[in-house]
Amino acid sequence: MLFAAPDIKMDPDEFRLLRDFVYQHCGLNFTEDSKYLLEKRLGKRLHQHKLKNFKDYYYFLRYNQNKDQELSEIIDQLTTNETYFFREDFQLCTFVEDILPEIRQSKEKEGKQTLRIWSAGCSSGEEPYTIAMLLLDQPWLSSWRVEVIGTDISQRVLHMAREGLYGNASFRSTDDTKKRLFFTKHGEKYRVNDEVRNLVSISHLNLFDSARIALLGKMDVIFCRNVIIYFDQAGKKKAIESFFQRLNPEGFLLLGHSESLINLSTSFQLKHFQHDMVYQKPLATSSLSGGLL
Repeated sequence: MLFAAPDIKMDPDEFRLLRDFVYQHCGLNFTEDSKYLLEKRLGKRLHQHKLKNFKDYYYFLRYNQNKDQELSEIIDQLTTNETYFFREDFQLCTFVEDILPEIRQSKEKEGKQTLRIWSAGCSSGEEPYTIAMLLLDQPWLSSWRVEVIGTDISQRVLHMAREGLYGNASFRSTDDTKKRLFFTKHGEKYRVNDEVRNLVSISHLNLFDSARIALLGKMDVIFCRNVIIYFDQAGKKKAIESFFQRLNPEGFLLLGHSESLINLSTSFQLKHFQHDMVYQKPLATSSLSGGLL
């Protein structure tokens, strides 16, 4: 008979050490109420490394030669990655019917044919691939240089995104026409077709890594939906400031339906469209600080 390894309890000091360590790394914020979550999920790592307590695990994360790999492992343990294709369709409708035509008009006035879109916190890839499918449905973009960049902090979900292989749960909002057009049956799953994948690049990125974010260059649209809800106020402001700096003037920021910039930033204008409201970076800004509150 097999017996499960006994749970190792996390005392308050250990909780504070690990909570602060994770927060400083990537902005994930765990309150006192979520101590049990760290205890349960990180407890598996203690057993993996045959450690006696969470303080030993903290020192492992700080000083062991494999600390970077271990940190990547625990980020996978601690992040939630619930997503699917064509999520929040009312916002996607606004993206296609209002935002893209506005960008097209602005770019054509400047004689440019480039479109760059960032899916920040792309999880297993459904969002950036959805964006690519919507763009492929726009004939006028066929002569443009189009880039969709998907990033996430979790190596596990990035592997899934690069593989591009999805089960039924990912298609809960996908109509049969799009499924036939953009996917190929692969056993019990479906693989994203190359014409979609060719528009998308997938890479690892920590939203607290300002130096690496700067290397992304300027964007026309940033999708960051249901990501900053896991940050505290300071972490949210840091992420929003990064988005502000990455966007071109008059670029758009699309957050999740339950997220807003209230009490975070006054930099963006709230733009009303028929189906949704989104944030837009003004053409001219009066402050380099991004108007954080």
